[in-house]
Amino acid sequence: MTLIDSCRAFAPDLICRNGEILLYLLPSAALAIVIRALARSHPYFFLFTVLGTISHELAHFVVGLATGARPASFTVIPRRVGQHWELGSVMLTRVRWYNAAPAALAPLLVILLPLAVASWRIRPGWSFQPLDLAIAFALAPQFLSFWPSGGDWRLAARSWPYLIIIGGLTYLSTLV
Repeated sequence: MTLIDSCRAFAPDLICRNGEILLYLLPSAALAIVIRALARSHPYFFLFTVLGTISHELAHFVVGLATGARPASFTVIPRRVGQHWELGSVMLTRVRWYNAAPAALAPLLVILLPLAVASWRIRPGWSFQPLDLAIAFALAPQFLSFWPSGGDWRLAARSWPYLIIIGGLTYLSTLV
């Protein structure tokens, strides 16, 4: 029995086929947890969250530009808003039902960056090198920033007509 076969005995096939990528990203995910815990108490670790904030807001900006939401401003300068801190923002001036969800949920695309780097680094014959430690620190903030904020999810709700379209297409696909 091979390692892949034994993996399939207890894990989904997707995880077994991409085990090396997940193993490569494990240190970054662990560092993300440590950075999240320490960023509230130590300013040094707060700097790591800035990398993730830039990725998060840049995703909003680029997808907003591509979908016609007209981004007007981009900032990653933290500011106090009530009881919490807003780490960055993008002002979209033309949000419509068709571009609200793509622009608001764009940070979900940020997770593709660690996956792409991991697939590049684990080419056949790879071994963990000192450079990979630096890469782990660079990728960790991406794990902290890929999830859309509450405001992003509220903005995405403006795209509710997509639910009707997807539901209709799903229904039609069951008829065929």
